[in-house]
Parts: sequence; C-alpha cells; structure tokens
Amino acid sequence: MAVSISKPRLGTPSRPRRARVKIGPVIGIVLLVLMSLFALVPFLWMLSTALKTRAEVFTFPPILIPPEPRWENFARVFEAFPFLRYARNSLFVTVSVTIFQTLTSAMAAYAFSRLRFPGRERLFLLYLGTLMVPSVVTLIPSYILMTERFLGWVDTYKALIIPASLGGAFNTFLIRQFLLSLPVDLEDAARIDGASPLQIFWKLVLPLSKPVLAIVSVFTFMNSWNSFLWPLLMIKNQDNLVLTVGLSAMQGRWGTRWPELMAGTLMSILPILVLLILFQRYFEEGITFTGLKN
Repeated sequence: MAVSISKPRLGTPSRPRRARVKIGPVIGIVLLVLMSLFALVPFLWMLSTALKTRAEVFTFPPILIPPEPRWENFARVFEAFPFLRYARNSLFVTVSVTIFQTLTSAMAAYAFSRLRFPGRERLFLLYLGTLMVPSVVTLIPSYILMTERFLGWVDTYKALIIPASLGGAFNTFLIRQFLLSLPVDLEDAARIDGASPLQIFWKLVLPLSKPVLAIVSVFTFMNSWNSFLWPLLMIKNQDNLVLTVGLSAMQGRWGTRWPELMAGTLMSILPILVLLILFQRYFEEGITFTGLKN
C-alpha cells in the first residue's frame, strides 16, 4: 500500500503584528503641549517688549524678535525707581504673610478635622462660605478699620501683614482634606504616651503635612507677592512701597515706558519661578494626596 506523503504548503510568511497606538492619549498630549505654548505667549511678548526701543513697541506689524535687542533696558529699571528697595519690601511682607497664614491655616484645619466640638461642621461650612464674598465688598470696611479712628495702621506694614495672616478659607480647606487622609492611630498612640493636642499638632501633624503645606505656602506667596490694590490703599510713604505698586509708577499720565516696565515685570516674577521649581516635588505630592479621605 503506497503511502502518499503530502508536501507542506508554502504560504506567505506571517507578518509581525504592529503595536496598536492609542490615538486618545496622543491627542491629549498634543493638546496639552499646545495649551502650554499658548500660555507662554504673554511671557514671550513681555520679553520681546523688554528688548525693544520705545518706537519699536508701536511698530506695525509687530516685531517679535527685535533686530537689535536692548538689554540695557533691564539696567534702566534700577535708574527709573528704587527697584531693589521695593523688592526688599515685597519680600519682607510676602515672607511674613506666608509663614503666619500657613501656620494659622494649619491650626484651623487641625481643629476642623481632629478636634470635636459642638457645631464644628456648621462652623466649617460657614467658614467656607466666605469664599463666595468678593474681596471688593470688604475693601471699604477694612480700610475704615485701619484708619486712625480704630487701629491706626495706615502706612504701616501691619496693615499688609496681620489681616492677611489670620488664615484663609481655601488654605484651611486644602489642609483639612489632607489631614483627613492621615491615619488617626498615630495620634491615638501619641495621646496614650501623654502628648497634648498642641504637641501632637506641632511634632506629629505638621511634619507629616509637608506636601500640602508646601502647596499652601506657594499659593500664599504668589497671592501676597502679586497683591496690588490693598498695598496701594495702605502705603503712602514712597520708601515703603511694595514692588507691584512701584512698577505702576512707571505708567505716567502722558506716556508709559513700556520697555522698562516689561523688563521690571519680568524680574519681578523670578522669585515665583524659583519657588515653583524648588517646591515642585512637594507640589505634585500634595495635589495627589489632598483629595484622599479615610
């Protein structure tokens, strides 16, 4: 009996499967990059204006890259007004407000998240309700309170530091949400060892809250550094002006020195950029854990 041996069929070689690329994440990344570039446009325009002459500022069509960059405009800022003195004043006020407001916000957040007292939740909701009140509404009463009739803090740094240091609803809410994610067992163990609530807060809660405290510090620093209207109303002495009010003096009645103004504005945002770079790691950790809750 003959046995037929069939030859294997020669087919086309199988092609390796190509990895499928998901289009959704790619589109999201492209959109984020475009939005980031769009957000950089004002800063690039500020840099371009700072390197122009006064005539080139109003040239049409606009010039993005000046043919001869005028780097001396940055040096003229120090000649136009005492930039270093105003920057020192702003740094003193901002650092003071950042330290005290972060501390008082953390204390309030600890009270609302850990301490038990009657009406705690209602008081916290009422405290959060102050976020819906525009700051312009309280501007006139606050100014009257600072006049000689009451406190007499006009033209002093106390008017800039003390009212802004008494906590903040947003910062308190942010820290409270972070504290709710911390295990209560650690505090119970410290309480069994005889620690008081103040010791628990200072030696246990604050060290564990570094990420969210870093976020609150950055937000507070930015808000205080960029504050303009309240310092404009409070400070009358030219030697005590903060940087934002000092820069506004370059806008004259009959004309504005735009190159020097843009150069000074660029130099004024450098502390904020340095702060964001230094606290970037804590910032990311705080954003990740702030919304968690046991």
